[in-house]
Amino acid sequence: MSGPRRGPLCSRLCSQLTRVVAATRIFAPLLFFDVSSRAAAPASLLDSLGVTAGASGHGVALSAPLQIALGLTLLSLLPAVMVCITPFLRISLVLHFLRQALGTQTAPSNQVLAGLALFLSLLIVEPVFSEMYTRAWEPLEKGQIGAAEAFDQGAAPLRTFLLRFARERDIQLFLEIGHEPAPRHAADLSLKILIPAYILSELKTGFQIGAVLFLPFLVIDIAVASVTLSIGMMQLPPAMVSAPFKILLFVLVDGWNLVIGSLMKTFLGS
Repeated sequence: MSGPRRGPLCSRLCSQLTRVVAATRIFAPLLFFDVSSRAAAPASLLDSLGVTAGASGHGVALSAPLQIALGLTLLSLLPAVMVCITPFLRISLVLHFLRQALGTQTAPSNQVLAGLALFLSLLIVEPVFSEMYTRAWEPLEKGQIGAAEAFDQGAAPLRTFLLRFARERDIQLFLEIGHEPAPRHAADLSLKILIPAYILSELKTGFQIGAVLFLPFLVIDIAVASVTLSIGMMQLPPAMVSAPFKILLFVLVDGWNLVIGSLMKTFLGS
């Protein structure tokens, strides 16, 4: 493939990844201190941390060493964010169960399944992270809003996405664990309640879809095992005999298209 054709695809992918990283960077200052209360903090302490006020008094200017430290911290947290609060969790679970049901052991490999789950997840959450980038990171960079307001603005799209898939029962469970009263509106739920509730809901959904995927292949395994035992083929494992039939069935029904299409529809709602 020539260079001019690869350019737009690479630039678009880099742009999406940049927005994902920038969206997570919105929450970085609040992990260390409350920037909204920096007026009450000693100036020497903020200077020693490499934090200064922006030109308009609202923005935050970080020194180069602090930016590098925050960048490295976010890079270490980014895989956990992508795995836990994106569709990656459900998609990777379903693909794992599918491979186990087919009985192919290591085909496709873990790298292929993880890569497929990653790019499908980016396709689904790209509008969410783009909205977070537009509503929070761009105004924060320009000094139009403070870090606390940027956190609230950036959390709103993520909260809306998590609420679509978090079960009410799981949310109630973590409200009880955190000893927090139930809010009047779902939009008032905090992320520390929504994120674990979303993870638990995705685990349940992934296992449900995986169980359904197992059923047709289980029927083939039972039929092949019955036939092999009835004709006295005791030395040949039934799983070895049934594997070609399961793969053939999966290919004939265009299984990858059906599985991936159905998975995407559960998120996109179409």
